[in-house]
Amino acid sequence: MKKLFALLGVVVVLIAAGFGIHQVSSQSQKKESKTIIVGSQGSDFQIWQHIASSPEAKKAGLKIQVKEITDGVQLNKATADGSVDVNAFQSYSYFKAFNQENKKNQLVNLGTTYLEPLGIYSEKVQSLEELPDQATVAIANNPANTARGLLLLQEAGLIKLSDDFGPLSGVEEVAENPKHLVFKQIDDTTGPRVLKSVDAVLISNTVALDGGLNVLDDSLFHEKVDQSTKNNINILATAKSNEKNGNFKKLVKLYHNKTIQDYIEKEYNGTKIEVVKSLSYLEK
Repeated sequence: MKKLFALLGVVVVLIAAGFGIHQVSSQSQKKESKTIIVGSQGSDFQIWQHIASSPEAKKAGLKIQVKEITDGVQLNKATADGSVDVNAFQSYSYFKAFNQENKKNQLVNLGTTYLEPLGIYSEKVQSLEELPDQATVAIANNPANTARGLLLLQEAGLIKLSDDFGPLSGVEEVAENPKHLVFKQIDDTTGPRVLKSVDAVLISNTVALDGGLNVLDDSLFHEKVDQSTKNNINILATAKSNEKNGNFKKLVKLYHNKTIQDYIEKEYNGTKIEVVKSLSYLEK
């Protein structure tokens, strides 16, 4: 009889243990199957609304709710504190700048999405060669985009930057300026509105699209996908605590689904150039 009770006790323990494992597993699956809140802005917000309602998202087993937050810093902070699960709006350089300034609220990169080329635009000249001496060039006034703009001007052959130039450097690191360009720093979103008042202006593609401009057709010069622009590739980001979340990682694969990419290509006239790169490519 004692042996029978002991055997029953072992069976009960095994059943309970099995139930506990099943419960933990179910809780884990439930946690990963919950609705994913994707924070975004501008044209990226529109893209993710399309993705959220797409058959491709359903096939991937992903429930997505898209939330619009127009301030980039606030969107990153909302992601860091968990109010937003994943965000889709920022370049790798913007991401690094945020992490550098917010040591206690670190984000991680889930994967690459696209390069949205920064372009140099003008209504006063037809080519960069026509820019006069002391031409006024408007560039973004936030550190990450200021540096990005200066790198593009160097790539265009208009200036040369110092050896100390970094991802958050500003106009003080311009080492050579043969045309004596005058830099006017402006809010990123006002680019199209200042076209008439300056000789040239650097405009991000999101803002250019909102202003009726196509970077591939209307700019005098624009970024290409190569090693020099890797910091400008856009990414999906999440809080460091979510680094291993399987469903969050699936969002990267979903973005690169061919049907989704066909929609983006058509909707934005090819100006959001798909980039499929490993995390190590950006971190080199």
